[in-house]
Amino acid sequence: MGLLTKKDAGLILDPLADNNPITIQVLGICSALAITAELEASVVMAISVIFVLGVGNVVISLMRNIIPSKIRIIVQLIVVATLVIIVDQVLKAFAYELSKTLGAFVGLIITNCIIMGRFEAFALANGPWKSFLDGIGNALGYGVILILVGFFRELLGSGTLFGVPVLGDPIEKTGLYATGYENNGFMIIPPAALIVVGIIIWVQRSRNPALVEEN
Repeated sequence: MGLLTKKDAGLILDPLADNNPITIQVLGICSALAITAELEASVVMAISVIFVLGVGNVVISLMRNIIPSKIRIIVQLIVVATLVIIVDQVLKAFAYELSKTLGAFVGLIITNCIIMGRFEAFALANGPWKSFLDGIGNALGYGVILILVGFFRELLGSGTLFGVPVLGDPIEKTGLYATGYENNGFMIIPPAALIVVGIIIWVQRSRNPALVEEN
């Protein structure tokens, strides 16, 4: 018998596709709009949420039988705030420039509705192992969309990936790339993220008609 049962595997795989937090549940949209202009920032935010949600779900699950119902939201906020402070301090210590790029959005992980939703809907009702898998699965689902959006926005908006030119070297005087590619400034602004997310949603529903809502 493997480490993961079919049901356990579903906790990780379902949020990656048919129950994705962003494209299906429409949660965590703010960070998808704000920090995905650069692929590096998207990857770091995704890793940060994986850590916070995975560890946070386990902590809440371990405490679920001793948390008074009247203060459970306060306890959840304290747990997620502590984990976010850890992430913020690590970024400032090892990736200071990137931490400045992410700015307040690292702190806003505290109010990310995906995290609070999984604490409330899953971790309070399940054991640590399943809660860990649920946290990792939902964070991965969130992170995959962030990285996809960041990939296309940086590539088309700046002609780079992780800050490295991939569509040719820029020509300083004209702002054009040697290959004739001109940066698409529209892709850098937040509305472009909505368009990319919309295309992902369209592709997802085209592949799985069961996801299309009935009128």
